[in-house]
Amino acid sequence: MKEKDWDYIARLEKAIAKKYGDMATHNPSHHWDEEKEKEYLEQLKEQCKKEDAHSSRKEHKEMDGVLISTKLVNKSGFDVCPACSKHGLNVKDEVHMYKHNCCFACYIKNIEGREENGNNI
Repeated sequence: MKEKDWDYIARLEKAIAKKYGDMATHNPSHHWDEEKEKEYLEQLKEQCKKEDAHSSRKEHKEMDGVLISTKLVNKSGFDVCPACSKHGLNVKDEVHMYKHNCCFACYIKNIEGREENGNNI
């Protein structure tokens, strides 16, 4: 095993101190004391309280027996296809909901080819 070159280590520390300042070569725990520890723990407790308060404000909606965050639910008003009761409509489904009052799959199955006659579900 190679022995440590203490002269090289000292030169390296001096170069780091010159470039980044004396604090860069000190051990971080050197400046840590009981007062700073108490202050840190208080800040940590405050942060936990804020996170708990924020998480309790989140609302959830039940869909098919599963709680889903309201942020994930579409806000368009089309939650369910009236023809097949499909949940979780995507953009293509929503376009067909506006035009034909059904999801894309129901449009293909029931309306496509008959739309010239004005028939809807």
